[in-house]
Amino acid sequence: MHIGELAERTGLSLRTIRHYDEVGILPATARTEGGFRVYTEDDLERLMVIRRMKPLGFTLEEMTDLLAVLDALQEERDDARTAELRRRLAAFRDTAMERRDKMVDTLARADEFIDVLTKY
Repeated sequence: MHIGELAERTGLSLRTIRHYDEVGILPATARTEGGFRVYTEDDLERLMVIRRMKPLGFTLEEMTDLLAVLDALQEERDDARTAELRRRLAAFRDTAMERRDKMVDTLARADEFIDVLTKY
């Protein structure tokens, strides 16, 4: 699929997708003879992981690290290496849960504030 379809399917802008390509976390799988980026369903899934990390405040470096772990888990066959990758994945999950909990607290405070404003 071309970048426009990828943008439409993910809700992300063309500019954002191009930026992810430029920084190396979502390089286009191929390019047409005219130089247009071409993406696969696997690229779409990768972009959705990135999109889901963004609201939780993960940095590009953290995104790169997580994507490397996910890629390695798909390829790794060594039990010791797989166990290490799973530990790293669990650390990302724990961080995501902590950040989500903070967001829930912030949202609750926002709701309380809206309730106060509604009383007037």
